[in-house]
Amino acid sequence: MPQKTYDVLIVGAGIVGMATALKLAQRIKDRIAVIEAENHVAAHQTGNNSGVIHSGLYYRPGSLKAKNCVTGRQAMYAFCERYDIPHDRCGKLVVATREDELPNMTDLFERGKANGLKGLRWLKAEELKEHEPHVTGIAGLLVPETGIVDYTQVTQKMAELVQEAGHEVFLGHRFKSLRKHADSLEIVSDRQTFQAKHLVNCGGLQSDRIARKCGVDPGLKIVPFRGEYYKIKPEKRYLVKNLIYPVPDPKFPFLGVHFTRMIDGGREAGPNAVLSFKREGYTKFSFSLKDTLETFTYPGFLHLAGKYLKTGLAEYYRSFFKPAFVKALQRLIPEIQSEDLMPGGAGVRAQALEKDGFLVDDFRIVEAERMIHVLNAPSPAATASLSIGETIANMAVKNFGLE
Repeated sequence: MPQKTYDVLIVGAGIVGMATALKLAQRIKDRIAVIEAENHVAAHQTGNNSGVIHSGLYYRPGSLKAKNCVTGRQAMYAFCERYDIPHDRCGKLVVATREDELPNMTDLFERGKANGLKGLRWLKAEELKEHEPHVTGIAGLLVPETGIVDYTQVTQKMAELVQEAGHEVFLGHRFKSLRKHADSLEIVSDRQTFQAKHLVNCGGLQSDRIARKCGVDPGLKIVPFRGEYYKIKPEKRYLVKNLIYPVPDPKFPFLGVHFTRMIDGGREAGPNAVLSFKREGYTKFSFSLKDTLETFTYPGFLHLAGKYLKTGLAEYYRSFFKPAFVKALQRLIPEIQSEDLMPGGAGVRAQALEKDGFLVDDFRIVEAERMIHVLNAPSPAATASLSIGETIANMAVKNFGLE
């Protein structure tokens, strides 16, 4: 029996990979396959984030992040409503606790307006408690378009729709290599070989390695950062109504330690942001010699470490010393105490880093012969996934000649 040839093979069944498959399935009749290393979809970044539907407040107007977040947020709400996926447009509060944070919060307010956010409001200190009774701060931004959802459930629904349209999702197939032929690509997983005319790399934490194995120089390296969370005990959940964020440091792509109401009713506090010694390492002691050597011998990381060593050490201190973590939380909610917190989960962010130490902040999608590589898709990629998927589908239809 001759081997089936797919028109497009997508590597990675996280939310960006599945959204891309879904958008392609809605556009073309050609055969699509998705291969995923793990035995279920949404196994890594998608399934280990806080479930926030971001509004588009933080991102530079005109950037891919800003455009895709705003359109993706609208599409995500519509998708959840259409398929009865539990979600809540609950809004969030960004709180300034020091005078020196006010200029950055003003910048956020202007960015939000430039990105078309509706209902954005500047709150005085006395107005904060109308929205979050246990918060203390000197000013705040109310962002009503922010929401919450379970992105694993969203991704599972995307996978169902792709399969119902006649396409295939292969779980437990880790990408190993690619060989180019005149009229096809030979893609080898650890379980079988696939033939495809085109490839889309949505490999997340492995995206740079996949690109190199495909003969493409990504011009960057994925450096993993682990974000660790605490859960708030059920009897203290009343301290957090919805979402409470600090004013972020604009030098970093992380949003700072915050409080999140989950769609299942739970409350989380975190994350910190520490260098992970394993790309898929979700505990403090996860370690991969290969991953660690790649990070510590990469010139970009050495530049970054030299510049932000003090900040990095402070994050590690907070990771291993719970009172320091609690102190950071108490800036927003003074009532929170160490005994109110239980160990929670963790996520690993695939942070793209260039050789000069530049933290790649915007989405980065690179085209190559018969291939598209998604090399940087950090937060708000889950929020923006349907928009990113539409963008990639448009690129594929145009450049691959699909129909």
